[in-house]
Amino acid sequence: MLIDSGVQDTFAPEDGLLAAARAAREFAQAPYSRFKVGAALETVEGVLVTGCNIENATYGLTLCAERVALVKALSDGVNVFTRIAVVADTQAPTPPCGPCRQLLWEYCGDIEILLGNLQALTGRYRLSSLLPLPFDRRLL
Repeated sequence: MLIDSGVQDTFAPEDGLLAAARAAREFAQAPYSRFKVGAALETVEGVLVTGCNIENATYGLTLCAERVALVKALSDGVNVFTRIAVVADTQAPTPPCGPCRQLLWEYCGDIEILLGNLQALTGRYRLSSLLPLPFDRRLL
């Protein structure tokens, strides 16, 4: 479910989340795909934890920007989150991949996901709309 069907023309200056994701993208290690992604995860206290994708020659060991941000936050003892922004240099929204959706659900719950490119917000979703039937501890 799309939260806001209208997208804004540019990044709102007051929304540091998208700007932080865009800045994090610059640190991406993407020598093989050249597809750089940045993410910024917002804690309940308003702290932003960023991540970028880090590729590996085997591709199977590649880390997505969303997972890097999440693991950084969790490893510092932060475990309550409100939103995440994901930015890539694409026209269409670039949502988190399946494994990222699963980990975000497990550790963040039904958070808001902002998707953007280098110029604008391209989508705003709840995680439950991107992962409608999650596998989680309720099923164990």
